[in-house]
Amino acid sequence: MQRFRARRLDLNLTQEGLSQRSGVSFATVKHFERTGLISLVSLLKLAVVLECLSDFERVCPPREHELAAATLDQILAEPKRRQRGRRH
Repeated sequence: MQRFRARRLDLNLTQEGLSQRSGVSFATVKHFERTGLISLVSLLKLAVVLECLSDFERVCPPREHELAAATLDQILAEPKRRQRGRRH
């Protein structure tokens, strides 16, 4: 959270400006910078604006013999699908 705040300040963005550019609510940006708690989707939206989305591609990289299933852009562009659990 401190790195995101520092990056925001380096880019001369206010919390409100970051909120407007990312589509993440102002309250969520404030809460994230204060507590470090945020949804993954919101975190990735902030990372796009703060020009650090590519850093997330290093999280759990595929093994050499595996192909990446999708890029972050493809995942974020997919519509949300509701899934229902099944009783067994």
